[in-house]
Amino acid sequence: MNFIEKKYYPYHSDPDLACRQTGSSGEESFIKNEKDSSVVSLLQNDISFHILSLLILLMMTIIVPQHLFAQKKIEVGIDEKLGNTLPMDLTFQTSEGKTVALKDIINKPTLIALVYYECPGVCNPMQNELAWTIDKLQLEPGKDFQVVSISFDFTETPEVAAKWKRNYLMTIKRKFDPSNWLFLTGDSLNVHKLTEACGFYFKPADKQFVHAATLVTVSPQGKISRYLLGTDFNPFDVKMALLEAESGKTNPTIAKVLQFCFSYDPSGRQYTLNITRIIGTVMLLGVGIFLGVLVLKKKKTNKNEGVEINA
Repeated sequence: MNFIEKKYYPYHSDPDLACRQTGSSGEESFIKNEKDSSVVSLLQNDISFHILSLLILLMMTIIVPQHLFAQKKIEVGIDEKLGNTLPMDLTFQTSEGKTVALKDIINKPTLIALVYYECPGVCNPMQNELAWTIDKLQLEPGKDFQVVSISFDFTETPEVAAKWKRNYLMTIKRKFDPSNWLFLTGDSLNVHKLTEACGFYFKPADKQFVHAATLVTVSPQGKISRYLLGTDFNPFDVKMALLEAESGKTNPTIAKVLQFCFSYDPSGRQYTLNITRIIGTVMLLGVGIFLGVLVLKKKKTNKNEGVEINA
């Protein structure tokens, strides 16, 4: 007696109908069902692949930030030059009268304040605000960041810088090493090259200067990473700017999460929660999990269909 191998085929409500004991007709039914199953499986896999590809493309379009257009050069104000590297060979004098090059002092994320110390306008409020921000900043001075104030008035001397340094340091309440906030002066050539590289433009007017107020965040390699305009600073914005400047180094996990979830708003000059990026990432993960479950379920179904039943 011939034993006919029976298998379950999902296109028949009765398994016996899928496998007739009539020789060639049983084989034809078996082959037809196998072909139908293969075609459907290929179509399902092909559709899943295209859906996943389109979703990934859509998410990448949402998540990847767009480049900003270059701003037109202006006479007085800030022409942001993000990504530019400062001329690190420029030399200045410290408040102690020592000559230093930028490459010797910029070795960590740095906040550069372009000011002139005897300014009767915005420089004094800005540096007072900077001292207050240092107190509130949840980073370690000297390790995670440093501050460098540079006078763009080439007539100011190290003695003038030393006087103002003492005044500002007295307002800082946290433990703070004076070496972590440098007050520099320089000649006209070095000042011009630095301000030009930063896109910081000013002009003299009645023994004073017309200028803007800004902090420039610089990476350990001297690359400009962010501008913080005005005389009021949010400690969180300053922290994010410094973390962003920490390029090429390993950040703590929480810092990486913050950098991903928050993005810089050029119009408001602050960091804002990027809802679009977060939602896009969640959607992408959800689709990935859903497709993964479908694939595993399909493999399990195919495995069950391949179990042979001997009669």
